[in-house]
Amino acid sequence: MKKTNPLHQALFRILRPLARLLLRNGIPFGEFSELVKRAYVEAALEDFTDGRRKPTDSRAAVMTGLTRKEVKKQREALVGEPTGAHDRLHANRASRVVSGWVHDVDFLGSDGEPAMLAFDGPLSFSELVKQYSGDMPPRAVLDELLRVGVVSVDGESGRLILRQRAYVPAGDSEEMLRIFGEDVSDLIATIDHNLVRNELGRPALFQRTLTYNNIPPETMDRWRQYAAEQSQAMLEQLDKWLGPHDRDISGQEPGCDSEDSVRTGVSVFFFEDVGKSPEGE
Repeated sequence: MKKTNPLHQALFRILRPLARLLLRNGIPFGEFSELVKRAYVEAALEDFTDGRRKPTDSRAAVMTGLTRKEVKKQREALVGEPTGAHDRLHANRASRVVSGWVHDVDFLGSDGEPAMLAFDGPLSFSELVKQYSGDMPPRAVLDELLRVGVVSVDGESGRLILRQRAYVPAGDSEEMLRIFGEDVSDLIATIDHNLVRNELGRPALFQRTLTYNNIPPETMDRWRQYAAEQSQAMLEQLDKWLGPHDRDISGQEPGCDSEDSVRTGVSVFFFEDVGKSPEGE
């Protein structure tokens, strides 16, 4: 019997739930196939250059197994499309507002915690939105934060209270799909880095998973709550350390030898497989 390629096994495990998501959202195989071709071409043209020569369609065709005609078609389709890097630089504006509220000393109280803010006026919510969300209308940002329960209104003063230190979209499938693309992309990039780090002479990136496969169902409610509480506490602690270093928050200008920016973070997610026996693992 032919031995299965370990990478093929890993890919199938990734593609199986992805296929379920695609089918649920009405994406047929042909449409997915076009996106895969486009990703192959972009990776060949951008990630496997030698730094000296401009990548060619012929070289990309050899690497990807596509014809030069197909490479040209996909390369032209990529022109004008927002890249993943572009999307990441323009992270969700509601998240940026919450981050500014948590870290910017102008919007903190004397105890170092996020202050209660008036909607208008100096050092108000509107000023916070203007500083961290560009041209977004403050009322639209507030409505979204109220909708997901991140912000509430004090009944006596009418001031706004930050109830949660993180913005998580609720009932917004478009935003959840954006997060899905970003999170899965980051995980795969971390794994790819760790697979080639020795030959590149780079340190490993932290990657750990806690898994048990024979947990009684009656434990799950308590486990979900405990895992969520502990994970949120850890992320808030990490945020307290890293957030003040962000140039948008600190106001620090890039130095002459530090013009580039680094995107970094830690991602935490909860998973459970219902109805699978231990023998099935």
